[in-house]
Amino acid sequence: MKKDIFIDNNIAKNFSNPMDEEYKKLIRWLKRYDPEDLPGNAYLVVSNKLLKEYGLTVSPVAGGTNIWVIIDILTRQGRLVRIGNADIKDFQRTHFTKKVLKSLRANKEDHDHIPVVLLSDRKYALSLDNNFIYDLVHFPGFRARAEKRPEDLPYGE
Repeated sequence: MKKDIFIDNNIAKNFSNPMDEEYKKLIRWLKRYDPEDLPGNAYLVVSNKLLKEYGLTVSPVAGGTNIWVIIDILTRQGRLVRIGNADIKDFQRTHFTKKVLKSLRANKEDHDHIPVVLLSDRKYALSLDNNFIYDLVHFPGFRARAEKRPEDLPYGE
């Protein structure tokens, strides 16, 4: 199983100038690469919509911790996992029943991110949005893990 993670835009925007040691550890974990241990490496799970959000809030400045630098590294190493629009729509058609839609707390713009996390291998997300976290953890039929702080996620597990 890939050690993949979804990183919400509200977390990724802090990568450009990380002050918190936990952010620095997360960035090191994402960038660390061992070609002999492909499943042990970090993978970033994204969608076109999430990449667009990154682009609207994170300028592509030079610096080794910027999310765009990390995405470039992961792309070149085959560690960027893209969940396609068709997969997202198919998931929503199957799992977003009227009852589920009514129970979702996240804003409508984040509804497209729920399938991205739930279609990933580990179903781990890092976000500062309490409603998005609640929806992931309580989505029927899935066991997702979502946290607000990098230190709460088990990177190596």
